[in-house]
Amino acid sequence: MSKQVIRNFSAGPAILPQSVCARAAEAIQELREDGHAVAADGIGLSVLEISHRSPAYEAINDEAERLCHEVLGVPETHQVLFLQGGASLQFVMVPFNLRQEGKVACYVDTGNWSSKAVDESRLLGETRVIASSAESGHDHIPELPAAEAYADASYVHITSNNTVRGTEFVELPVLAGGVPLVVDCSSHIGSRPLAFSRAALGYAGAQKNLGPSGVTLVFIRKDLLARPLAGVVPRYLRYATHAKTPSLYNTPNTFGVLVLKLMLEWLRDQGGVAAMEELNRRKAGALYNVLEDSSLYTPHARPGSRSLMNVTWTLGGAPEDERAAMTKRLLAAADAAGLVNLKGHRTVGGLRASIYNAFPEEGVRELCDFLREFERTA
Repeated sequence: MSKQVIRNFSAGPAILPQSVCARAAEAIQELREDGHAVAADGIGLSVLEISHRSPAYEAINDEAERLCHEVLGVPETHQVLFLQGGASLQFVMVPFNLRQEGKVACYVDTGNWSSKAVDESRLLGETRVIASSAESGHDHIPELPAAEAYADASYVHITSNNTVRGTEFVELPVLAGGVPLVVDCSSHIGSRPLAFSRAALGYAGAQKNLGPSGVTLVFIRKDLLARPLAGVVPRYLRYATHAKTPSLYNTPNTFGVLVLKLMLEWLRDQGGVAAMEELNRRKAGALYNVLEDSSLYTPHARPGSRSLMNVTWTLGGAPEDERAAMTKRLLAAADAAGLVNLKGHRTVGGLRASIYNAFPEEGVRELCDFLREFERTA
């Protein structure tokens, strides 16, 4: 009897391509001298046990950095860093490093993670929310105000894709007056071309499209590294500290950086971010079509703001207690069918399908068929 295929719709840590997992497994057994995750011509040591200052690891680190420029489109004007602490640590590092005396930190509130970033910024100084979609349940990306609203800002921070609510910026905004744009692009980096040249600083937890949890990609414009800091900033929390010895100030997540490198190689070999956009638009489009054609399912995000990575919806057409019971039945039936981790975020409920780069198109088709059949028999 063949084993059931499991389709994992987890928002993160998310699925990885099988080929990447296989190469990473080889590297756990033995690493080759040039840092490739291949057992042949190995160095006699696992990637898990080599020094982060060894030639083998430095080759991994350097190649991962180079691929961020080549594959993701990070401009050469920006320093690439591989840090720890997830995107949540960046909620602190950004205001510590970019806040300037006499200037406010500005944020666009599009959901849970941007709200957390706002909370951390407020601990360090004056913080202003210049646009928000909170009143409508964060179901769309709000329009940015005129430049006067952020003219006195140290920076403007946005979360460009929102995993909990399922919304996404169509494109990164262009700010007036040279105000730095900061982008948390954790959950859709690599999913399509993004104009990173517009961002003074960007960051992304790796556990969606770039690898395992425990690694955070940061890219920061090099001129900002030399800018004086406002107030006392602990040495470890300074971007300049990590840029001085590229991502090697302390022991990094060596295995995580290796997998990130392998993911970027896989992405390059798939045709890069442009090819990923075509695939992701097909996957998300098929699922949104099912939701739009349904009298049972209601997409949370408005058209024009819908995420390609995180599709969110609820069940309608019945009293709230009945909807909750029906949602529970749907989740149980989906689990039995091998369609797992469809439960919405604990703070909002409902349902969510996270369909990152590595999620197969066939799995989306299976979910669409399942949703149609569940509605037919509900």
